[in-house]
Order: sequence, then C-alpha cells, then structure tokens
Amino acid sequence: MLPVVPPAPRPPARRDGARRDPAPSRLRYRLNRLWLRPGFRRLVNFGVPMLAGVLASWTVLAQFDLRANAVATYESLREAIVDRPQFLITRVEVPDVSADLAEQIRVAAFVPLPANSLEVDVIAVRERVEALAAVERARVRAVAGGVLEIRAIERIPVAIWRSDAGLELIDQKGVRVAEVDSRLRRVDLPLIAGAGATAHVSEALALYDGARPVAARIRGLVRVGERRWDMVLDRGQVIRLPEQDPGAALRRVMALEVEEQLLERDVTVVDMRDPRRPTLRLTDYARDELARLRAGVAGEDA
Repeated sequence: MLPVVPPAPRPPARRDGARRDPAPSRLRYRLNRLWLRPGFRRLVNFGVPMLAGVLASWTVLAQFDLRANAVATYESLREAIVDRPQFLITRVEVPDVSADLAEQIRVAAFVPLPANSLEVDVIAVRERVEALAAVERARVRAVAGGVLEIRAIERIPVAIWRSDAGLELIDQKGVRVAEVDSRLRRVDLPLIAGAGATAHVSEALALYDGARPVAARIRGLVRVGERRWDMVLDRGQVIRLPEQDPGAALRRVMALEVEEQLLERDVTVVDMRDPRRPTLRLTDYARDELARLRAGVAGEDA
C-alpha cells in the first residue's frame, strides 16, 4: 500500500481573492543578480563609505569657512567702532587729591595712552588704585573729551606711629597711609608708639587734646602692654595713665598743673595708674634735698 503524501500548502489568498505568486519580482531578481557581481559589492562596501566621508569633510570645512567669515566680519565691525575718535582716551585726570598722590595713582592705574575706552578694564584699574595705602576708595570712569577720570578718597593722616619698622603716617582708623623718614617732616601730627597703639588712635587723639596746658612739651604717647598709655614729656617726665578712663586721670593732672604748676617742679613721674592713690617720683636732686631737709628738721627737734 502506497504512503499517503499530504498536499503542498497553498499560498495565502490575497484580499482580492487572487493567489500570491511565489516567484520573486523582476526588480528583486535584477538586484540579486547585480549583487552577485564582485565589482558591485566592492563599490558598495568601499565606495559608498568613502563618498560619505568626503561629503562629511566638505560639510565640516564649509562650516569652518562660515565661522571664519563670521569672525572676520565681527572683527571688522569692532575695529570700525573702536577706532572712532570719540572712544579714544588721551589723558588721565585725578582731581581733588594732593599732587604726590595723583602721580602715584597715575602710575598704579597703568593705562598706556592713547587707549580706547571700550578696551580699558575700569574694574581692574580701580582695584590697582585702591591697593595704594593712601587711597581708601576710588571710582574710575571715561568722560567726554578723551579723559579717564579717577576720583579717589584720600586717607588723611592724623598721627605718626613709631614701630620697629620705622615711622608711619596713619589715619583715624589706624590704617597705614605712608612712611616718613623723619619726625620733623610732620611736626604737626602727634606721635604714638607701642604695640596695639594703632587700634586706639581716637583715644590717643583725645588724650592729646586733653593735655593742652602742656601741649608744647608732649613728646608722644606710648602704649604699654597693649592696655594703657604713658604720656612722655620733655625733661624726661612721664604721666602714667590708668587702663580705665585715662582721660579723667589726665584731667586731674592738668588741673594740678594749672593751679600748682605740678609739672614745673622736680618731678619725673606722675603715676595715676591707681586714681585713688596718685604717686609722684622726684628727681635725684629733689630726693637729696628732701632728705637733707628731713635730716635738718630731725636735728632741730633733737
């Protein structure tokens, strides 16, 4: 008995009721035949990527050309604006300060002339000017007429501070203004010395003001132990002031000076560190005279 062979499956019917032809289309057949050719395969595998690389390179180069053209256009426009005379700075003015400080500011500003106002970094110029010890604040701006105006608030020296480094001018806040090589250059300013003196400039000036009866004799104020003041007079006299309320203690000494000419006597030290018990230290000559007088009085009593 022969085996039963099942019939081959029929191709699915199309929607329009016609059966699909299993044979490849003519276009597909031609493409398959073309792909069997070695030359065509080499063209597809090597030629197409090479062509894509060339096109990509051309696109990149075209973009660089556009960027270069844009940069060149920007530079030309910028030069056309920058070169206009209304933006040109021909001089630097520093009004309302001393001549010496004005010259220091011009040097510190470091603005080569002529310069363009659009290219000058006014913030950097201001920072360089404010780095000067004698300048508290500064403002920099370009004004009409080709002028770079630098307005500075000058630190005003109110005292001379003597330290290990030498003599320095300081302002009301104790900030260094400048150096001086001799006390004689600013005899109009009071002299202070000692560690911590610059932190108490206002107090020192008040003590100077309270010692007007002996103002011509004051040689300076010395900060002792960063706690209190000694007022040094000529002839080697010293007024030792307390840590608390030195102004009141100094007023008591000045009252004795006005009424009794205390500091005209043979006194070397007026010690007011303990306001309840002021102490006087006499000169050697005065002590000898006092001892002789005491000895004479004792001899008479005997």
